[in-house]
Amino acid sequence: MHNPTQYRRLTGVEREEASRGLAQGETLSAIARRLGRAPSTIAREVSRNSGVSGYRAFSAGRRAMICASSRRNGKSRLTREEQLRTYVIEKLRKCWSPREIVKRIQEEYPLDMTMRISHEAIYRYIYVLPRGSLKQILIKALRQEHKYRRKQKRGNVEETRGKIADMLSIEERPHEVADRSVHGHWEGDLIMGRYKRTALGTLVERTTRYTILVPLGKNKDAVSVRKAYTRELGALPQEIAKTLTYDQGKEMSEHKQFTIDTGMQVYFAHPGSPWERGTNENTNGLIRQYFPKGTEFDKVSTREIKRVQRELNDRPRAVLHYKKPDEVINQLVALKV
Repeated sequence: MHNPTQYRRLTGVEREEASRGLAQGETLSAIARRLGRAPSTIAREVSRNSGVSGYRAFSAGRRAMICASSRRNGKSRLTREEQLRTYVIEKLRKCWSPREIVKRIQEEYPLDMTMRISHEAIYRYIYVLPRGSLKQILIKALRQEHKYRRKQKRGNVEETRGKIADMLSIEERPHEVADRSVHGHWEGDLIMGRYKRTALGTLVERTTRYTILVPLGKNKDAVSVRKAYTRELGALPQEIAKTLTYDQGKEMSEHKQFTIDTGMQVYFAHPGSPWERGTNENTNGLIRQYFPKGTEFDKVSTREIKRVQRELNDRPRAVLHYKKPDEVINQLVALKV
C-alpha cells in the first residue's frame, strides 16, 4: 500500500478506480482510503483534471500528461498559450479570483485543451512575473479580492438613528424569502463615502445575486433615496421585484411611499444585525474592490458606477456554480434586465 503522506501522482489504474468511485457516489475521503492515498491528493487530482462532464479517467490522464510536458519544457501554459494568458490577465484586471477564472474557463471552453489551467498555476504565474507594472496591477487585484472576501466583523453597532414609523420586521417576511426558493426578493444598503458625506445605494437580488448600483452622491436623504430606488426597481418586471429587506437607516423612512410606488413591501432587519442581509453585505465587499473606503461618490460619474455594475453582474459566482448573475437573471425573464 502507498504511504498516504507521500504525494505522488495517480497511476492510470488509480484514476480508473477514482472515476468509478465518483460515479457510484463515493466520497473523496473514501476513495483516498481505498487507494491508500491522502484525501488532499484525490481532491487535487479531481479538481485539476475534471472536465465539463466531471472526472473521467482517460481525459484526466491526458490532462496530467499535458501538464507534465509543460513542466518539463520549463514554461507554464500561461507563458506558452497566448489566448489563455490574455483571458486570465483580462479577468484578473477585473478583480476575478483565480478560482473564478478557472471555473469560468471550464464553462466557456469545455473541449479546448489549450485553455486548461489550475488556480494554483495562475497564482504561480503572477508571483514569478518580473518586476513591473503588470505584476503590480495583478498582485494589487489579488490583494483586493482577498481583503474584501474575509469574513466581516459582526460587532455591535451603536444605534443612534431613531425609530422608523410603521416598520415591518424581518420576522414577518414570507418563508420563501428566507429559503431563497423564489426569486424577486432584494436586499439594500448604502455604502458611505469619505466622512459619510456621500453615498452609493446598493441593491442585490437574493437568488441571482444580480446587483444594481444607485448613484446618490450627496443626496442621501429619505426622499432622494426613495426616488432613486423607485427609478431602478420600479422599472423591473413584477416577477423579479417583490420585496426589499433593509436595515433601519433613516434613508428608508419613506418606505410606505416606496411600496406604493413600486409594489415592493419593505422589511427591516434588527439593529446591528448585518448578517440578516448577508447577501448585500457580501456584495458590498465586492463593490469595495472598485470603490475603496474614502471614495467621494459625488466625484464618481454615473457612467463609471454603471460600468462597475455591469462588471459585477458579469462576474461568475461560486454560489451560482460559477454562472454570472446576468446569465441567471436573464434565464428567469425574457426581458433584458
